[in-house]
Amino acid sequence: MLAIIKKEFKSYFFSPIGYVFIGLFLIMFSIFFYTDVFTYKSTNFEYIFYSGATILTFIIPILTMRTIAEERKTGTEQLILTSPISLTKVVLGKFIAATLIVIITEICTFMYFAILCFFGTPHITTALVTLLGFLLLAISYISFGILASSITENQIIAGVITIGFFILTWFLPQFSEIFTNFSLINIFAKFPSGQIDIADTVTFITFTIGCLLLTVLFMQRRKSVR
Repeated sequence: MLAIIKKEFKSYFFSPIGYVFIGLFLIMFSIFFYTDVFTYKSTNFEYIFYSGATILTFIIPILTMRTIAEERKTGTEQLILTSPISLTKVVLGKFIAATLIVIITEICTFMYFAILCFFGTPHITTALVTLLGFLLLAISYISFGILASSITENQIIAGVITIGFFILTWFLPQFSEIFTNFSLINIFAKFPSGQIDIADTVTFITFTIGCLLLTVLFMQRRKSVR
């Protein structure tokens, strides 16, 4: 599986995808940072991630839409399906590689925390809890993005499905409170308070595992058909 992780991770930087993802996120994050610090005079690092969570909705598909859809379009999926490596390892390898890109992006945001230290005293514990919640949200999004990529060979369609699902989860709670626990971005909104909610953490992890399992099942089904 390590070989798959290395291959997928390198592919993000051998193509513009990794640079575009990190660049777009930091550009948008910088705008929100400027607005919060210089316009609203806020030194709360964690609040910027409310907007950062919105950014993920539209840029996570950049990482995920090609993961499996491209394999099918180019015909390399057949090599994956017939290789001795288990499909579970293949899916996990792609998932971990995409997650590493997000972790690198999160590490880059610490430069904003350092800047805030010149203007005030941001709370480090709250900031770390927020970063944890942000990572949990990101891996949930990545897992669904990979699932969407596994059901089509068209990268654009995979991206549209992913974004559409994320946006749908935003608005579901407005129709009924029953859907509040299904809105990933609403669940994340609790983390910037500085408290780790076990139930919310389990929800993120369960959602992630569920999407990855479905991806493996879809690929396994295609393998058995072939």
